[in-house]
Amino acid sequence: MTLAIELDDLTLGYDRHPAVHHLSGRIAQGTLTAVIGPNGAGKSTLLKGIVGALPPLGGTLRFVGCDRRDIAYLPQTAEIDRSFPVTVWDFVAMGLWRRVGAFGGIGRGAAGPIATALETVGLEGFETRPIGTLSGGQMQRTLFARLLVQDTAVILLDEPFNAVDGRTVEDLLVLVERWHAEGRTVVAVLHDHAMVRRVFPDALLIAREPVAWGATGTVVTPDNLSLARRMIEAFDAGAPVCARDAA
Repeated sequence: MTLAIELDDLTLGYDRHPAVHHLSGRIAQGTLTAVIGPNGAGKSTLLKGIVGALPPLGGTLRFVGCDRRDIAYLPQTAEIDRSFPVTVWDFVAMGLWRRVGAFGGIGRGAAGPIATALETVGLEGFETRPIGTLSGGQMQRTLFARLLVQDTAVILLDEPFNAVDGRTVEDLLVLVERWHAEGRTVVAVLHDHAMVRRVFPDALLIAREPVAWGATGTVVTPDNLSLARRMIEAFDAGAPVCARDAA
């Protein structure tokens, strides 16, 4: 069965206030999709809803041919506690927990994939470094190495290139394109429209509600981007959840 994530009039939010609402569409297997929109548009909220961190306030989110165990999620760097005393090796090894369970041990067989992942992202020799000593680019490479060992069918990336040096961005984009070539489904929250046009075939533009979703060339247009900005400026952050027929 071809896997997909289907959204039907999906509304997500906090304390009954919608952050994303009336979103319908399908994220199909093997697609490479950028989620874009102004600040406060609900981009990160959407990823948290897909990964299960936020239950829907309305509508439905359905998995076809997969479930949340097939998803790897990279949160924003600001959400990671880098003061926690863990080495690069152990942090990457945490990506194996779905396979070994919460109380399972990581055996010798896991050493190979972890070492390969670190080499792939250019961090060989960093195994014993505490994550708190890493630069922003090195930390992001570490996060991508953890995604590599998770080896999932669906990968969600929340602002993966924010405050990261240019060389790291280009190195990690190679990985994103590799995942796409392997038939994995990748969804990334991004702000760089030039990058979206260059790398991502599909795009979803939201401004608390959908503006456009489809081929990047038809979504990332001056008119659509201007409309999204106006929609955010007019949005009532205190509004309650609304019904479909009242939207």
